This record gives sequence, C-alpha cells and structure tokens, in this order.
Amino acid sequence: MFHDRARVAVQAGRGGHGALSFRREKYVPKGGPDGGDGGPGGDVILVADPNLRDLSSFRSRRRFAASNGRPGQGAGKYGATGEDAELRVPVGTQVLDEEGQLIADLAGADGRVVVARGGAGGRGNARFATSTRQTPRFAETGLPGEEAVLELRLKLLADAALVGLPNAGKS
Repeated sequence: MFHDRARVAVQAGRGGHGALSFRREKYVPKGGPDGGDGGPGGDVILVADPNLRDLSSFRSRRRFAASNGRPGQGAGKYGATGEDAELRVPVGTQVLDEEGQLIADLAGADGRVVVARGGAGGRGNARFATSTRQTPRFAETGLPGEEAVLELRLKLLADAALVGLPNAGKS
C-alpha cells in the first residue's frame, strides 16, 4: 500500500552534565578544579533519499530520538557528542509542524534539514574558577534537546500524462 503522509514525534538528545572534579596527585595536595564540560546532545536530521518512493517506513515506528551527550570527566576531559538520528525520506517530502506551518521542502536529492537540535552540554567546575573563588564545588547540568511532532507529506508527480479528447480511447 502506498503511503504519502506520516506523523512522527522527534526528540533531540540531552546535553551531558559538567563534571565536578579536583586535581589530586601525590605531590600536589591542593590542586585546583579540573572538571570537564559535558558533550552536546545529538540532532534529529531528515535526509532526502532518491531510492525511496513512499513514507511506508514510518508506519510501524513513529517516535525517533537522538542519543544524549556524555558527561564530562576529571582531568579536563570533555564529554562525547551524542549521535545524530538521521531519518531517510523520499525526495519531494514536505515537513510541517503541529500548526501546519511549512518547515522544509526536501525537493532535491540528498537535501538535509535539522528538525530538532540537541541540548548544550553543561560546564564543568573548572570553568567557574576565578581568583576569588578558587575551588568551585558545583557544575552545570546539560540542557534538554528540542522535541517536535511533525507531519510528513509526499508531493506526488506524474511519470506520464495522456492528452486527448474525452472519447479518444485513452484507457
């Protein structure tokens, strides 16, 4: 069966939390803060694929989410970025939001559009160190990613057209 419409819910990844860590070594008894920042969350991206013909792949699965960013670590290590979720749609797909506003029109092959951006990662405690506050004992949490409910519509183009009078026997 041919499907030319689909309704999907997408959620971008949450940013990783910043690390709360202090430098501790044998001959450095009062080392300063060294907590790294959390990684950003993954994005949800729609990619126009010329090999697809309809939206039937969205019939069984309607919820898509990108992965979260990894938290920061000690020794100034940053968290890894969350993996993006790429959804393949046929060429000619229109993306509309809940109010029916057009977000994107994927008319060309290999067209890409980010429909949900991942959240920013939190800052580690090394970022909050100043000359007056030398040992901050706090770090930021990662921000949540964007969520959206989208409607996908496939614009159909005819491959062939028959022209003639009504009684010309076009059937």
